[in-house]
Amino acid sequence: MRHPAGRALLVVGVLAALLLGAALFAAKTGPVPLSWSDLARVFTDPHARESLPMQSRILLDLRLPRVLLGLLVGAALATAGTTFQALLRNPLADPYLLGVSGGAALGAVFVLTTGAGAGQPLVVPLAACGGALAAVAAVWGLASGAGALPPTALILSGVVVSAFCSALVMFLTAIAPAGRVQGAMFWMMGSLASPPAGILPAVAAVVALGVALAVVAGPQLNALSLGEETAAHLGVDARRVRLRLFFAASIITGAAVAAAGLVGFVGLVVPHALRALIGADHRLLVPSAALAGAIVLVLADTVARSVLPPAEIPVGVVTALIGAPFFLVLLRRRRGWMG
Repeated sequence: MRHPAGRALLVVGVLAALLLGAALFAAKTGPVPLSWSDLARVFTDPHARESLPMQSRILLDLRLPRVLLGLLVGAALATAGTTFQALLRNPLADPYLLGVSGGAALGAVFVLTTGAGAGQPLVVPLAACGGALAAVAAVWGLASGAGALPPTALILSGVVVSAFCSALVMFLTAIAPAGRVQGAMFWMMGSLASPPAGILPAVAAVVALGVALAVVAGPQLNALSLGEETAAHLGVDARRVRLRLFFAASIITGAAVAAAGLVGFVGLVVPHALRALIGADHRLLVPSAALAGAIVLVLADTVARSVLPPAEIPVGVVTALIGAPFFLVLLRRRRGWMG
């Protein structure tokens, strides 16, 4: 039997290699395909912008930023989904269920439909991030009335906040001018195209911190997934850990939604697929989910911009087409999972 540490290194190593391959494949694939030699020359030749101007612009200015954004957003959503499912001991827990994405959508749609901050590229991401944080605070505040803060209280509070945010989003789109509604609807479908200038470093910093916190907390997530009483016997302060990781997962979700809009099902599908393949040890599951989520979203975005050129399908549509059937199968087959 393979040693656990050796197995972990093997799994993470394979996923890291697949991630590198997916990123390179995404960089060369699109309506204007690039050759492997073009990629090598653009990345290694300091004068490539003069000798290969079209290839350099396509790769460095258009594809590379969205590939990097896809890596970050996919890692964030998959890590958040894995964390929420462990904290709440619910296989259906993800950022949508807990109201985080709904709050982000409300913040962004408010800006898009009212025209506030028009011409400022970072206003929409900042509004989305603020909306996500406000939704998290509301969910935690509502659930705190339960005293011990059981998982059910957080889930129900999340459903309430999500429904309220959705109602406000519909209200805003109903009263907004038609031109602004179109922009809001496209944002809600999710897209990695043309990320606002300067947003990648900020998203990278937030996602790196949140993923690191979740990875370090792998043993505590294992304990919490067994129940609060078991976790307490193992020396885990359930309320404190849940507070820290709930907000960490929510913040990286807010950053992801702020940068790319609503991209669904990554946080639901990836943890379940990996759990079936490598088991439920969160010391391995969390870093594996981050890598696999990045792979899934980068490949989904490659499909989105390549399948019907020159038109581009929002990446959120692609992930929904994959994730919705998975969600239905999950409801049918795992009703009793984790109680």
